[in-house]
Amino acid sequence: MPIYEFKCSKCEEFFEVIVMGSQDDREVVCPKCSSKEFQRVVSATNYAMGSSGNSAQGVHTQERTCSSGTCKTYTVPGG
Repeated sequence: MPIYEFKCSKCEEFFEVIVMGSQDDREVVCPKCSSKEFQRVVSATNYAMGSSGNSAQGVHTQERTCSSGTCKTYTVPGG
């Protein structure tokens, strides 16, 4: 199931749309202002992986300052 993220051109609200199989052609509207003018934006990947034990393992993020501003390093389980 793909999840698409959009930014409304009218009110600048960010919203997501989950597309399920036969709904590929469904009409997308902003949930805040009902505008049909929007831009598709690139979403950051976000997921977590569980383990067979009692604790869940997930993606760990380290934020630091670098020459271009703020940089993030992601540590992914099993990677």
